[in-house]
Amino acid sequence: MRRAAAAGLGFVYPPTCPGCAAATAELHALCATCWSGLRLIERPFCERLGTPFALDLGTGPLLSPRAIADPPVYARARAVALYDGTARDLVHRLKYGDRLDLSRTMARMMASSGRELLDEIDLIVPVPLHLFRLWRRRFNQAALLARAIGRLADKPCDVRALARVRATRPQVGLTRNQRALNLQGAFRVPDAARPRIAGRRILLVDDVATTGATGNAAARALLRGGAERVDLLTFATVTGEPL
Repeated sequence: MRRAAAAGLGFVYPPTCPGCAAATAELHALCATCWSGLRLIERPFCERLGTPFALDLGTGPLLSPRAIADPPVYARARAVALYDGTARDLVHRLKYGDRLDLSRTMARMMASSGRELLDEIDLIVPVPLHLFRLWRRRFNQAALLARAIGRLADKPCDVRALARVRATRPQVGLTRNQRALNLQGAFRVPDAARPRIAGRRILLVDDVATTGATGNAAARALLRGGAERVDLLTFATVTGEPL
């Protein structure tokens, strides 16, 4: 009955691309033009940061110079695409354009790119917003993505396992060091949530990783709260290294 209802709805409202509204053959699927605007991340990439290499450097686990010189707090990071073109447009439409429907499309791609992480984790936790920012925006895009990924991967999602206890200035325009300082002490695991994350392998979910400062601060709080390990999954990532 659900399939019949979906087919009937598709006849009345034909599926369109969530990126540009062009007609598509499948619901929540990108059209060819938007798909070609994605710079998808595939191996070879840094096994720690998930950022791509310009050349195939051979077999075995590979680490980027940045990961060696300044290793992140989280164990591994993965992302669908580089933060430009279609990926940037989708993130902006979700976050600032109230296109909450995009979370399903983006989550499906994230679940595919983060499959190796999802196979090894116990719990999904979104990067939280401070209450004031959540009140202004009315939703947390990371929580939308985390819940959708949890449903796709059949993994539990806990949106209250991590809290943002300090309001911070916007990260846009800040340097890597300024971003890290801006986020010091911003996250905390509530006392009531500690039993739920103690000894568990956590997948931290956010929309974009830029310098890694947010992921580091959130992962540090989860580890201090008792988590065994924290991995990071985002839709897009920014790489400061040459490609």
